[in-house]
Amino acid sequence: MPRPATSRRSLTLYIAAIAVVLGVLVAERLPVPYVILGPGPTLNTLGTDQSGKPLITVSGHQTYPTTGHLNMVSITYSGGPGHQFNVFTALRAWLDPDEAVVPQSEIFAPGQSQQQVSQQDQVQMTSSQQSATAAALTQLHIAYQTVAGVVSVKQGLPAYGKLKAGDLITAIDGRAVTGTTELTTLIKADAAKPLALTISRGGKTQHLQVTAAQVGGRPILGVVVQDQYQFPFQVTIQIGQIGGPSAGMMFALGIINKISHMNLTNGKFIAGTGEISANGQVAPIGGIQQKMIAARDAGATVFLAPAGNCSDTTGAVPKGLRVVKVSTLSGAISALQNIKAGQPVPSC
Repeated sequence: MPRPATSRRSLTLYIAAIAVVLGVLVAERLPVPYVILGPGPTLNTLGTDQSGKPLITVSGHQTYPTTGHLNMVSITYSGGPGHQFNVFTALRAWLDPDEAVVPQSEIFAPGQSQQQVSQQDQVQMTSSQQSATAAALTQLHIAYQTVAGVVSVKQGLPAYGKLKAGDLITAIDGRAVTGTTELTTLIKADAAKPLALTISRGGKTQHLQVTAAQVGGRPILGVVVQDQYQFPFQVTIQIGQIGGPSAGMMFALGIINKISHMNLTNGKFIAGTGEISANGQVAPIGGIQQKMIAARDAGATVFLAPAGNCSDTTGAVPKGLRVVKVSTLSGAISALQNIKAGQPVPSC
């Protein structure tokens, strides 16, 4: 005897309901390889932190009173190795205009842990502060020294056991090392004999000899180095656990505003972002949409954005925020001076 149509429909609905429930249960438990970005803290480089300490402190050079805001901005993220979320969390973030969902690979390299990314961000922040100070002094025509700083030493190569991370290589065979490029040049020039290195370790000058090894037809000491700077006065930047290189331009502007007669803000609330090099070039960064939101929520009316990020701002600029395009530190200063004077400025 044939089964009634209503019974078949009920069975179909029952099976479909079970499938939906199972799908939901699987989706709740199945992590997705994405990271959620959101607006992070924004701090005034001319102001103080929550404990009342200045973000930028200068010792050994005259400073001037400051007004207004030159705010650095940041992002927060959730997800990543060991902290992945499910598809429903991702969908909620996709629907939130203040958040973005990006592939995990944009934040984490393959096999990289949360702790490693945090450590990398702190190293980049420290390097950013050095570059910002160098850029500010370059802009103000204040001389400083560039040297080659040792980041790490490779085991089994000539420098191992002689040089340490943190050493500053200041001379080879009596000739000044003015950065990593000059270091490479001097090593190649004298590779056939022991090299007399002058280094600074813990503030004390030391002398030692290292003979370069030939690897792949080129002489190497076995060190990873990066440009570091010796300034004529001390600039200290304290921002807690915020990491990454993207606050460099705002640090440089804050330093300039503090140690020169320039009043860059005219009392306005200005925020911005951008990685900076010692020669004042401003490079694009990630998460600019969330950074603009953080800036506007904090009260900013002007936002300095790297020229390379202009396409990322299209259709995403919060109401009441004016986005100014910059590609160099001097260009950022000119834009701020033009805003004070009521003159036009480049925009994204």
